[in-house]
Amino acid sequence: MTESDLPVVDFHPYRWGDPAHPAELSDAVHEALAAFGVQAPAREPVEPADARLPEIVLTDGARAALEVAVGAQYVRYDGEARVGHTRGWSTPDLLRLRSGDASDAPDAVALPGSHEEVVALLAACAEHHVAVVPYSGGTSVVGGLAPARDGFHGVLALDMGRLDAVVAVDEISRTATFQAGMRGVTAEKALRERNLTLGHFPQSYEGASIGGYAAARSAGQSSAGYGRFDEMVVGLTLATPRGTVELGTAPKSAAGPDLRQLVLGSEGALGVITSVTVRVRPAPAVRVFETWRFETFEAGAEALRRLVQDGPVPTVLRLSDEAETSINLADPSALNGGGPGGCLAVTGYEGAAAEVESRRAGATAVLRAAGGVPEGTEGGEAWRTGRFRAPYYRDPLLEAGVLIETLETVTFWSNLHALRAAVTQALTTALTDQGTPPLVLCHISHVYETGASLYFTVACAQAEDPVGQWRTAKTAANDAIRASGAAITHHHGVGTDHRDSYRQEIGPLAVETLRAAKQALDPTGILNPGVLIAPEHPEAGA
Repeated sequence: MTESDLPVVDFHPYRWGDPAHPAELSDAVHEALAAFGVQAPAREPVEPADARLPEIVLTDGARAALEVAVGAQYVRYDGEARVGHTRGWSTPDLLRLRSGDASDAPDAVALPGSHEEVVALLAACAEHHVAVVPYSGGTSVVGGLAPARDGFHGVLALDMGRLDAVVAVDEISRTATFQAGMRGVTAEKALRERNLTLGHFPQSYEGASIGGYAAARSAGQSSAGYGRFDEMVVGLTLATPRGTVELGTAPKSAAGPDLRQLVLGSEGALGVITSVTVRVRPAPAVRVFETWRFETFEAGAEALRRLVQDGPVPTVLRLSDEAETSINLADPSALNGGGPGGCLAVTGYEGAAAEVESRRAGATAVLRAAGGVPEGTEGGEAWRTGRFRAPYYRDPLLEAGVLIETLETVTFWSNLHALRAAVTQALTTALTDQGTPPLVLCHISHVYETGASLYFTVACAQAEDPVGQWRTAKTAANDAIRASGAAITHHHGVGTDHRDSYRQEIGPLAVETLRAAKQALDPTGILNPGVLIAPEHPEAGA
């Protein structure tokens, strides 16, 4: 199986992934949860069709302007469309919708078919003071799709799904231009027809889009070899209420600050990305994935550091801590646990046969010297073929009464272990104090010469108010991350969940700089208000 073999999935409003292949918990997992004190919630989840939607407040003038911009047939006001564009895919998002709360639903959903129609929609929304949420895959887990509503005359979800074409492929320069609504799976399939690959495979791969990758500064699971998505982007087109911005006329330039980097990661607050030009590479002829075991997380992290700093660097390089290794989270099909101890590392190599063999041999020598014990390719292949299945298990776990959520951060190598300890302690204390002691798992998900990303999975029994329960824990984790001097996010984005911590991280002068850019591009403040940057005057929705 290759990534391009996967289907494009239209997600159910509160269930992850392909509905034809739901995940089920084994009897052993149910027994373990019972022993952990987990009980299924007494209340059945509300079906999306029964969710409580806010009243539509769009004026007749706003409705008419939206329909003129894209055609009446491409503006939807029905409950199914509104619920289907409500919030994202964080655990609190799901829990609120399952309780029947769709208060963040947009008033309407518009589906433009061209860049020009996006510009026209934004101009109409600016004129009628309607907030705009750019929406494609909808896989945000940090509140990136729930803008501030106060002071606006409605909220529009701008669905990019019709903008899904391959614009151009330059096989000489090895670049490809995609419209922003194209799903990652579709883009990869189109490239494989030319024996090319983007090499970008985040956990949200089945549902996320090219524009979403750019807007959220995404990092895929093969980032050690292919790089982050922002490193792949060589050009983009941005629609704003004031017109169009075209960026990237050459691979690199010394002509002032690189404004591409201002737009990448802007999460729809500065404009709507309508197309992206990316660097592509030859599709790999050979792929080898294998696992290694280390006695401790510290020993495994040291091995990863040696590889990424001195080479050779695998395409995929990750390390699970002792707790995550013990329950086999690296292989979601084997969640029963009870495996051997230590810490599991996954290494993957892709490319031409000679290149793969050379890098694999060199990395093997480094990993052995660092104390690693090779376990062959069986576990590596299980991870490769099952790596997009992990999020599927959240739904049955929530139904069983488990509060399960993830968060991530990134820091320098010298601070890695102190950061892991601080975040683990913060989460443990915050949830134990609420009477729900957690299981906190961690793995290194992305590596760089100077540092690495830590990805945490947290599980405990749901309290009476699970949304408030997680809010308390997440606040504690955010505080620990900032106190440790680490970044508040590595690849999940800022949204509203990290906004205040992001402000602390970059400082007031940098926030003022971002506000100035937003004022220039979006003077009426309609673009994803409250996401990334707090409204300067919340009462006005600005």
